[in-house]
Amino acid sequence: MKKSVIVVLINHRHDAAAKVQAVLTGWGCLIKTRLGIHEGVLDDCSEHGLLFLDLVGDYEKLADLERKLNVIKGVTASMLTMDLED
Repeated sequence: MKKSVIVVLINHRHDAAAKVQAVLTGWGCLIKTRLGIHEGVLDDCSEHGLLFLDLVGDYEKLADLERKLNVIKGVTASMLTMDLED
């Protein structure tokens, strides 16, 4: 069994966040767990954010999700797939 996660670094959050959200919504059935982290609160939000996506599904679809995220300006996405012992 394989386990896949994508880590997404978002620079210029105010410009990229809506585009990232649109991609994640379109591929939502592949996302088991989503954790978003950014520094700051209220009026002092950071322009950088980090997303951790715990994924399920076919590797090719997961790779498509990674590619679609990387097309967005200011976004860097990297997938890690590991084999789990039975």
